[in-house]
Amino acid sequence: MDNEKTSGFFMDDGTEINPDLIVKPGLCVSCKKDDDPNEEILCLLTRADQQNEKEFRCDAYEPKWSKR
Repeated sequence: MDNEKTSGFFMDDGTEINPDLIVKPGLCVSCKKDDDPNEEILCLLTRADQQNEKEFRCDAYEPKWSKR
């Protein structure tokens, strides 16, 4: 049997993503989707994909609080 892991999250090159090691940017903390179980995977993959970038960008961002 092959020893390759077949479940979890992986980068395009096959490197496993450890969710506990992916930093959550401030933009994520202020997003209404933060801690939403339905968005957790997409948010994690977005953060993982940009973890070495200077600036974090998320096209799905929605602020928790709206300005009045």
